[in-house]
Amino acid sequence: MSLPRSTDAARGAAAPTELPDADTVVAHTLLNCLLREVSGPEHQTAASDGHLLLRLPRRGVLLRVALRRTSLLGAHRFTGPVHEQREGDWERIDWRRLAEYVQDELSLRTGVRNEEFLDQIASSHGAITAGLAAAPLPVRPDARTPGRATATPDPSLSSEQSLLFGHRFHPTPKARDGDAASWLAYAPEAGAAFPLRRLAVRAELIAEESTDPAATAPLDRLGEGVPDGYRPLPAHPWQFEMLLRDHPSLREALDRGDILDLGRAGTPFAATASVRTLYDGDTFLKFSLNVRITNCLRKNARYELTGAVALTRLLEPVLDALTTRFPGSAVLREPAYRSLALPGPDGTPDRALLEGFGVIVREGLSARLLPGTTPLLAGAVADEYPSGPAHISRLLDGAGPTTVVAWWDAYLKLLVPPVLAAYFDHGLVLEPHLQNVLVCVDDDAMPAQVLFRDLEGTKLLPEHHADTLAALPAEVADAMTYDAERGWDRVAYCLFVNHIAEMLAALADLHPETEPALWARGRATLQTYADLHGRPPRLAALLAGVPLPAKANLLTRWERKADREAGYVRLPSPLAEDVLPDAIDHPWSPAR
Repeated sequence: MSLPRSTDAARGAAAPTELPDADTVVAHTLLNCLLREVSGPEHQTAASDGHLLLRLPRRGVLLRVALRRTSLLGAHRFTGPVHEQREGDWERIDWRRLAEYVQDELSLRTGVRNEEFLDQIASSHGAITAGLAAAPLPVRPDARTPGRATATPDPSLSSEQSLLFGHRFHPTPKARDGDAASWLAYAPEAGAAFPLRRLAVRAELIAEESTDPAATAPLDRLGEGVPDGYRPLPAHPWQFEMLLRDHPSLREALDRGDILDLGRAGTPFAATASVRTLYDGDTFLKFSLNVRITNCLRKNARYELTGAVALTRLLEPVLDALTTRFPGSAVLREPAYRSLALPGPDGTPDRALLEGFGVIVREGLSARLLPGTTPLLAGAVADEYPSGPAHISRLLDGAGPTTVVAWWDAYLKLLVPPVLAAYFDHGLVLEPHLQNVLVCVDDDAMPAQVLFRDLEGTKLLPEHHADTLAALPAEVADAMTYDAERGWDRVAYCLFVNHIAEMLAALADLHPETEPALWARGRATLQTYADLHGRPPRLAALLAGVPLPAKANLLTRWERKADREAGYVRLPSPLAEDVLPDAIDHPWSPAR
């Protein structure tokens, strides 16, 4: 069975105006993963009477869900419960039964079992449930009482804290270690803002690197009460408690006075979408968290600490050149880190504590933001559901198709060229997925700038940067390198599948008939760039309609691979001109 690329279900379907419950979200997310990575590639799907039929070939189960809207990329919108065919009838099943079927199918497919898989899905379900119950209205972190929303809403922070459901093509998008009581106080979904744990560390036990002495100022500002001979080291309160519990050497250092615990004090920092990156209205601090969130243990590895500063230093001329060339874009730099270098039994810094206390300084928004613009998390704008005030349905509030297509056209011209220029001209692999990009809108809610962030996912192509990489420690150089093929898959996935396709889907929800025109504008933007820059073979291939790479999150999670080792599945591309005939000559389709 194969699903037609367009059906009548795409016509007239209203965008959702209310939030779903956790049961629905988890079930639909699992179906998304199956459709993209398992049943779809094996041609075990079809559309029938406004429903998606999806078969698990090895488990021998036929599933059905109603289609709210179909997608040219196959990233369809579902509505209502999932049903299983039994003896000719359709029987409703819950998310637990569906998860068990997924586990069975993958066990039969791979010959191995993943005993933690169901628990992680349950964890994600629990986090979504807790987030729906706890979500307040976020406010500026410098104007709130810790734990309470009492002041003027901050649109940027509201967008950071509105991702209640997470990645809709990941089987466990909200999975976290521990129960809700242990993490809810630090969760962005709950509007968390809290003072940092402030430590004073003997100067000789501090590890840090910076691009210049001023780069550590955001950390040094937290030094009130730090005595002479000591340096301030902020810690995430949750992380501090975990490290204190698990590391006797840390407790001994506190007893000796090598480290002074000054308690939780100072301006509250608010949790952003990544959970471990906190913001005080001026600077972002990216902490380690020894907690598995989604797929990975969220700690700053030693090579990532050094790598963030090294990339900021090495890429300064490249990033400046990109901003000059594309003034509607900029990258937030990460100019410093600081951590604890407490000697272990062998006399070298204890790696677990060095990484566990590592905190990376990231520039605040004011360093790069264009005047008169409001930065909003792209993931919040593109969410399937209107979970926050930054959602596209609220930004464009009742706008007609012409405005929707014009908004999209402006956005593409800001987003696409700098990402492609970084790769083709500078050998720089940006990672512009929805959580790494801020959409900066003007007073009319039109896109005026995009900001890219998080250098952890930024990589270099060795053929462009051989001398630079050779000068770095091997561990650091290896971590910041992709070969050209893997680098292109990452760029193409993040830009076209994770970002453009999802933002386009949110716009198409407002006016489903515009989807072909929206893809046509994507093609036109790509074509313009390609024609101006010698039509590189990779771009020529995209314009010819080669399949798009989509990260295989389900299979990666099942196989317990690191994100860097994730594989890709290939999706039929809507960028080819011959799949977009309906986009031509509509009155609301801007001229090509």
